[in-house]
Amino acid sequence: MKIQDIRATTVSVPLEAPLRHANGCHWGRFVRTIVEVETDNGLVGLGEMGGGGESAEAAFRGLRSYLVGRDPARLEELHFLISNPTASLYNNRTQIVAALEFACLDILGQAWGVPVSEILGGRLRERVPFASYLFFRYPNPADGRGEVRTAEQLIACVQELKKRCGFTSHKLKGGVFPPGYELECYRALARALPGDRLRFDPNAVWSTEQAVEFGRAIEDLNNDYLEDPVFGLNGMRRTREKLRIALATNTVVVNFEQLAANILQPAVDVILLDTTFWGGIRPCVKAAGVCETFQLGVAVHSSGELGIQLATMLHLGAVIPNLTFAADAHYHHLTDDIISGGRMRYEGGSIAVPSGPGLGVTLDRSKLAQYTEEFKRLGPYPYDQDPLRPGWTPTIPNTRWADPEDGRIPNISF
Repeated sequence: MKIQDIRATTVSVPLEAPLRHANGCHWGRFVRTIVEVETDNGLVGLGEMGGGGESAEAAFRGLRSYLVGRDPARLEELHFLISNPTASLYNNRTQIVAALEFACLDILGQAWGVPVSEILGGRLRERVPFASYLFFRYPNPADGRGEVRTAEQLIACVQELKKRCGFTSHKLKGGVFPPGYELECYRALARALPGDRLRFDPNAVWSTEQAVEFGRAIEDLNNDYLEDPVFGLNGMRRTREKLRIALATNTVVVNFEQLAANILQPAVDVILLDTTFWGGIRPCVKAAGVCETFQLGVAVHSSGELGIQLATMLHLGAVIPNLTFAADAHYHHLTDDIISGGRMRYEGGSIAVPSGPGLGVTLDRSKLAQYTEEFKRLGPYPYDQDPLRPGWTPTIPNTRWADPEDGRIPNISF
């Protein structure tokens, strides 16, 4: 069995409302690149990566000569072929490697008639629990609905999600408004959800002093962890020394060299494994093994997935024994998906691990075509920009907060 062709298609799938974060905004949609790897015996494996557009499609076309004629089972060789550590100083192919690994594992599962989780050692759980992923949101530009700016709106949003999906763990994405305002919102969230677990993520835009002040003010709550309050291992280490709350990251420990540095001089307690940022499912499984050895916590991180990447997260969550936290997912903010059968379903705050061969998902070709046309109509969006603050950028640590009294609706394509 040899690789015969590679295809990359960019799609734009709508969100319920624009999602605000510390560095800008998701402008009412996710732009994702769908990858198909076809073999000479007719199998097609699926992969996915974030953003990209024409540039990502061109990058995959450029790798065609690297991969055609190769055995998709030789994943270690393919990794070094595409992302040799020293060659990668001159290119950034980690996410590309991940998407291709997803597709090759999908092919192998189809060829062998087993789910990817069985290839990775066998599943330990049939369902993976998820946390609600709560954002401050702009109103939907089309109908003005979906805004989350006040504590009251935040509580209404989480109560609706809890009723619809069954979440008992909740993550609030902060770093948008002044820390004191977001602290009030977080504590209001805790009061509205007695007994549930909480986590907070300001996307590393605080100073260590701000992080310590905020962390000490929430130590009495049912926190899973405080995620990326500051940027850099030393800043995380300084913060950790002064708090009685676990720190987590998906920002400063995203490869094995950084993981080793964190073990030698602990700065982070919980490593958030992202199947894209780490370069595939298999590196995440390896990293989870290292964390198990050194008694670090692990969780599954979300980088804004459609159903294909969500399937990789589920197969990862199914096989790692030390997954003691609910996974993250943006998935419930989507209004649709490009996989057959539509969006996967939450039940009791969890999603079932796909049981079909490979990743266990297939493309809905009509949806793929529909959202490819949407990308052509709308184009990409600047993730690191705020539609209502043109030219704005955060400093690190940040002092340029959004105004929580500003209730305008952004005029953006939707």
